[in-house]
Amino acid sequence: MKKNRETDDLQMELMETTDLNKFIKKNQDKFYSDNIAELLNELYIKRDISKAALAKKSCISEVYLHQVFAGQRNPSRNRLLCICFGLEASMDETQNLLKHCGYGQLYSRKKRDAVIIYGLLHNMSLPEVNEKLASEGEELLY
Repeated sequence: MKKNRETDDLQMELMETTDLNKFIKKNQDKFYSDNIAELLNELYIKRDISKAALAKKSCISEVYLHQVFAGQRNPSRNRLLCICFGLEASMDETQNLLKHCGYGQLYSRKKRDAVIIYGLLHNMSLPEVNEKLASEGEELLY
C-alpha cells in the first residue's frame, strides 16, 4: 500500500508543478529504472544460484543469459518470464519486473496468464508450466 501512496503523492506533485525540471531533479531517486539488466541483477543477487544453473532452470542458453545480464540484449516477455521461473521469483517480483520492463503484467482473466500465475504461486518448474500450457492449447513460454 505504501508504494501506491508514494505514486499518488508523486502524481499530485507532478500535477501541481510549474517547473518540470525542478520536479525531475527533486524526485530523481523515485523514478523507476527501465534497465532490464539492472533490475534482473538486483533480483539475481538475492538468490543463491549460479548463472549456469539459472540458465538451465530458465531453459535459456548461458550465452544469451550473460548477454541479458550484461545489458547487451533485452529479453522478450516470454524469455523474461522464463528467467523469473529460473530465479524462482515471487508473483510480486515477476509482476514488478514485467511492469518495469514495459511488458504487460500477468492477468488472471487470460487462461495462459492464469496457468503462468499458478505456476509461480506453486513453485512449478518451467517445463511443468510449459507442459500445462501445451495441454491447454496455449502458447508455450519457450
